[in-house]
Amino acid sequence: MKITKIQIIIIFLILFSFVVALYFYPRLPDTMASHWNIKGEVDGYISKCSGAFLMPLVSLFMFLLFLLIPKIDPLKKNYEKFRKYFDGFILILILFLFYIYLLSLFWNLGYRFNMGQLMMPALGFLFFYSGILIKNAKRNWFVGIRTPWTLSSDKVWDKTHKLGAILFKTAGIIAFLGIFFPDYIFSVLIVPLITSVIFLFFYSYFEYKKETNSS
Repeated sequence: MKITKIQIIIIFLILFSFVVALYFYPRLPDTMASHWNIKGEVDGYISKCSGAFLMPLVSLFMFLLFLLIPKIDPLKKNYEKFRKYFDGFILILILFLFYIYLLSLFWNLGYRFNMGQLMMPALGFLFFYSGILIKNAKRNWFVGIRTPWTLSSDKVWDKTHKLGAILFKTAGIIAFLGIFFPDYIFSVLIVPLITSVIFLFFYSYFEYKKETNSS
């Protein structure tokens, strides 16, 4: 299997995350904060070992999973039509996980900041790039807006994903702006995303019905 430049960068990031874990491990507390509620308050804890190494392991698992997906998809040939966007998404996701990992480490090293506020721009960028991926994704079983109707028709797939790209990019911009409104994180993050997903679900259904009725 040929390794792409993006995959080399991803492998480096994952290896670097393990190096970071080993470097900071002696300085971390025995019990680490691992989850923050919507108000930015810690409401979950894990052991030092898990706190230091879990995210690098998750990143490695995600990378291997994304390598496997195109090989087991019945529509595997379609991945080559949007391969660079697919690989780009994997890189963005691994960068996102690494960023969240660093925030967690610094918090547990004694630095204090609004976790939700600092996560917003990263989530916004992830959502925005998801819109780019969605716009270019071709019909498959794992990546994109997968409803019974988009999977049954290339035309419905393309129309739904064209609209979905706009909605996800918009949700990304709104989420990014959430850094300026830390008290309204739920509204600027969850509401636009859930609304978009629900709307696209019904949109794909009605587009499929329109197509079948006209044939």
